[in-house]
Amino acid sequence: MKVNKKKKEIIKKPNLKKIKNNKKEITKNQETRKDENMITLPSVRMSDDPAPKQVKWINRQRVLVFAARGINHSHRHLMEDIKKLMPHHKSESKMERSKNLYVVNEISEMKNCNKCLLFEGRKMRDLYLWMSNIPNGPSAKFLVENVYTMGELKMTGNCLRGSRPLLSFDPQFTKCAHYSLLKELLTQIFGVPKHHPKSQPFFDHVYTFMILDNRIWFRNYQILSEDGALAEIGPRFVLNPVKIFSGSFGGATLWENPKYLSPAKLRQAFSKKAANKYENRIEKKVRNEATKPETGYPDIEDSSFFKGDPLKKAENVVIKDEIDTESLKENEKENINQPMFRTNLKKSKSKPDMAIRRKQLKAQSKAISDKIKKRKQFQKKKPLKSK
Repeated sequence: MKVNKKKKEIIKKPNLKKIKNNKKEITKNQETRKDENMITLPSVRMSDDPAPKQVKWINRQRVLVFAARGINHSHRHLMEDIKKLMPHHKSESKMERSKNLYVVNEISEMKNCNKCLLFEGRKMRDLYLWMSNIPNGPSAKFLVENVYTMGELKMTGNCLRGSRPLLSFDPQFTKCAHYSLLKELLTQIFGVPKHHPKSQPFFDHVYTFMILDNRIWFRNYQILSEDGALAEIGPRFVLNPVKIFSGSFGGATLWENPKYLSPAKLRQAFSKKAANKYENRIEKKVRNEATKPETGYPDIEDSSFFKGDPLKKAENVVIKDEIDTESLKENEKENINQPMFRTNLKKSKSKPDMAIRRKQLKAQSKAISDKIKKRKQFQKKKPLKSK
């Protein structure tokens, strides 16, 4: 038997070291070419040179907007409207009242937020707003007044959701130090960052912050045309500044509003005025009765004065006046002849009469006020009727 031996094919293995060295040489050559093409820019830019375009999202401001328990339905709608206007906001569930305000700093750090808007309600009536720069402060506390939401107003203005706003400030913000600080805080909170992922890249509405009567008035307008035609969108609210603190939700007070009055004190003053209405009305009646003249006009005592011929009655009145004038002249002549000390005595007689009259008026007013107090005490002591 013949056996055919197959020829074995010898396969050469590639050399890995040589391949690696070749790759390194190619990468070095590419890097040298890039270095030749690269232009090194100067570290300082001249003022005449145009600013380089910033395509990236650099201003990473995030605002935490949430509320504490105890706010009203209208206050909640206002918070939702502000959230719609701010695409760079982050929401959070309601905070318990028992918690301290310093907990807000931890919540905002967990949410990765730089700024915070906290709505705090009192007695389901009053609304307070906290604005804070979270890590180190400052923070400001406001009383929110004259709240009108977008649902209530139903204005003609409209803007795209997520579009960036223009911020317009009153020139009075630059005059006082505390207003300039609040201006910076408002710009950082309400200004939408450029190239934010949730924002639109154009401006179609304006926020105006005006100072009037020591308060900051907020309005939101749509830009209709380049001429400056505007249409209001809403919401509307007024910020009455209470205090500015150095830290976030606390610290030393940098400024305090001397003209601020809490709404509870104002309500208390109005209730006191309403309570004293009845007493004031009775005192006025007593005064009118005390100062009322005892007799009216002497010539018109009866209705008979209006009867008969008016011309004859007029002649009689003229004759009486002439007689009275003559009698007064005669009395004056007699007084001239008399010594001076007698005239002084006559004048002094009228003074004690006036003092007695005043004492009588005071006594009458005191008696009436005592009666009113007794009535009130009696009403309080009345037992409840058994059903």
